Amino acid sequence: MSPTTEPSGPRTAELAELVAGCPWLLDVLVVVREAGLPDAWVGAGVLRDLVWGRRYGGGFDPRAVRDVDVAFFDPDDLTPSGDAAATELLRRRDPAIPWEATNQAAVHTWYESVFGVGPVDALRSVGEAVATWPETATCVAVRLDAAGTLHVCAPLGLDDLLDGVWRRNPRRVTVELSRARLARHDPGRRWPGVRILPP
Repeated sequence: MSPTTEPSGPRTAELAELVAGCPWLLDVLVVVREAGLPDAWVGAGVLRDLVWGRRYGGGFDPRAVRDVDVAFFDPDDLTPSGDAAATELLRRRDPAIPWEATNQAAVHTWYESVFGVGPVDALRSVGEAVATWPETATCVAVRLDAAGTLHVCAPLGLDDLLDGVWRRNPRRVTVELSRARLARHDPGRRWPGVRILPP
């Protein structure tokens, strides 16, 4: 399967080529599409792992993926149980994938209690949510539509993802939290070719 892309452009085509070359990720995108969650996208760490593994590390191994972040947007259900139900829906469809579904419309209801900073404003779309994710390289999400077109959501662009740059996204993540993430993810060990800009 070789999906067409939307929007078009050289950097989008680069990402689409990497996605198209990974049957495992294409299967993930099909499962998410068929699950029918509202405005659902796959993004963040799994895309970073794919791109940086292939370009700046020793390759991409789906078995090493910690979780597959599925961002969806359902303003009609802000209950805490909504994320668990969405995750379980995906798990029933493919139990081998480490799913983690999050309703981006509900993030403002729990962000302060989980991260100790805030409060934060309610998000109005998945695109607005993606723009707040912790590193610029992970502020990217993709999805497949019914026609097999790959849609890319990259509100901060694709340069840091494709060029291998670890950089804090200051929109929501504190310096302290970013330092903790840098220590936990240890990108210099996992992807030796990545350039790290310490927070």
